[in-house]
Amino acid sequence: MLLSLALCQQSMADVYKFIDSHGSVFYTDKPRSDLYQRIIKSIPHTVPILKEAPPVDDDIDPLSLGHLITPNKNSFDRFIDQTAYKHQVDARLVRAVIETESAYNVTAQSPKGAVGLMQLMPDTAKRFGVMDRNNPHQNVDGGTRYLKYLINLFKPNLGLALAAYNAGENAVLRNNNRIPPYPETQNYVRQVLSLYRQKTAFN
Repeated sequence: MLLSLALCQQSMADVYKFIDSHGSVFYTDKPRSDLYQRIIKSIPHTVPILKEAPPVDDDIDPLSLGHLITPNKNSFDRFIDQTAYKHQVDARLVRAVIETESAYNVTAQSPKGAVGLMQLMPDTAKRFGVMDRNNPHQNVDGGTRYLKYLINLFKPNLGLALAAYNAGENAVLRNNNRIPPYPETQNYVRQVLSLYRQKTAFN
């Protein structure tokens, strides 16, 4: 099938994060002060835009068309649903984690070395069978498997599972099965649970 393409210059804005004295987390592309920490750095690039959509093929990874389209959160909806179902995790929870971790930026990388949509560290990726953390599908599959493991480990306390996803299960265990007293982790748990409840309320 022949496709008609048009080139355009795309540039994603840098994303900054700020945690105020009350523990509230804010994300912006326009930081108001030096207290905002940049968590996503943009890279301008030229991408072709499809004027005619390709046919749907269930056997094709939609992100294999990354040279033709700019991936966004809608690109992952079906795969997230499939992966969540496979590992028996609520897809709305997986989406809440992805939004908090990377805001659906497939190239996101933290200062500590976490990579991708679900911000996998090298050891976690290896532990859950992820060969390429930069591959969005492998990243989501490994992150969802890890999330499922933590949910089972700290059942029925979802907050502890999320704290462990952020800080590691050993940090939660060292604190006698409590959310560690780290502002980042405590804010992380609040953020994910808030997003999850919103998604649950509207479904």
